[in-house]
Amino acid sequence: MKSVSQVTALTGISARTLQYYDEIGLLKPSELTAGGYRLYNDEALQKLQQILFFKELGFKLKEINEFISKPDFDQIAAFKKQKELFLLKRNRTDKLIQLLSRLEKGEQIMSFKEFDLSDYISALEDFKNNNSDEITKYWGSVENFDLFVQKIKEDEPAVAKLAIKHFGSVEKYTEAMKYNLEHFSEVMERQIPDNVKEIGTQSTELYTRLTSDMSRDISSDDIQHLVHEIITFVQRYSSPDLIGTDYTNVIINSYSSDYIKTLADKNYGSGAADYIVKAFQYYAEHKTLKNQIEPN
Repeated sequence: MKSVSQVTALTGISARTLQYYDEIGLLKPSELTAGGYRLYNDEALQKLQQILFFKELGFKLKEINEFISKPDFDQIAAFKKQKELFLLKRNRTDKLIQLLSRLEKGEQIMSFKEFDLSDYISALEDFKNNNSDEITKYWGSVENFDLFVQKIKEDEPAVAKLAIKHFGSVEKYTEAMKYNLEHFSEVMERQIPDNVKEIGTQSTELYTRLTSDMSRDISSDDIQHLVHEIITFVQRYSSPDLIGTDYTNVIINSYSSDYIKTLADKNYGSGAADYIVKAFQYYAEHKTLKNQIEPN
């Protein structure tokens, strides 16, 4: 058991705050001494920890009380969700710092809020946690879906610009994407071709061929023909909204990210991501092949 003074020293919150939490029924003391002093056991301290995490995330005390008072409240699940929210909060803070760094250099940039996709990203994370079967069916694995979410996080400004271009605002884009997530199976059955698994298999085969012998010179004709074949393949199955996209740079940027690099090296062998990036960089610098090879 810990006294009020011990709890305040441990947590940094005041005795008055503990008293207020007691008054509103948010956190009752475990016991009262004969003199009427409040005491808190480990279970109460764990509950207080939950309260402080929720409070730090901006939840109101009334909302917190509703969460932790539910009969089916899962403390571990709550910790996991809080961790996700803190990571989103950290990403947002990092981007704000990056924006301020650019602004102090004199760059003219639209306000950060116009490029904030955190609401959409949060919806994607919620979807992942509740629809693993559908994710496996259409993405092949939860890891592939994580890759998709990570790419959005890394390219948030670019994605936001496209959202504004095609939907008028990030808010409208987010609303549309949330609707698609709520009706996911129906939307996917309409939009995803019947041969989606075959497409995934073909993509894997192409990258497997490209990285099968990484001692080969990236400038060699066979490697550059494979790079061109991959780009043509990506163009063929991309959304019409992305017509005109420089897929070479998209692939270079993707395989340069730490997350995708880890997956590529796991799937195709150590050093595969760097090899892919170098092969596509060479292709970008020597684009004559585009005029020599007709797309399939």
